[in-house]
Amino acid sequence: MHELSLAMEICRIVERTVGVDQLSRVTSLGVAVGDQANVEVTSLRFCLESLVARPPFGRARVEVVRSGDDALRLEYLEIDE
Repeated sequence: MHELSLAMEICRIVERTVGVDQLSRVTSLGVAVGDQANVEVTSLRFCLESLVARPPFGRARVEVVRSGDDALRLEYLEIDE
């Protein structure tokens, strides 16, 4: 459940960044997860993919990469022009 809360907050950050009316144009988002972040990467990826596969997103691809720190951060967003 912890990872679902994290995935929901990442989606909120994306929404605040691009605006609710642009969420359907998000094609890709990248998240970095630190080795000491206490996050199960497989579960986080599953939760994110489940959330962005539905409206208001609908077609975003999720990339989760490991980092050597304890951070969890949104690395990048791609938006269809």
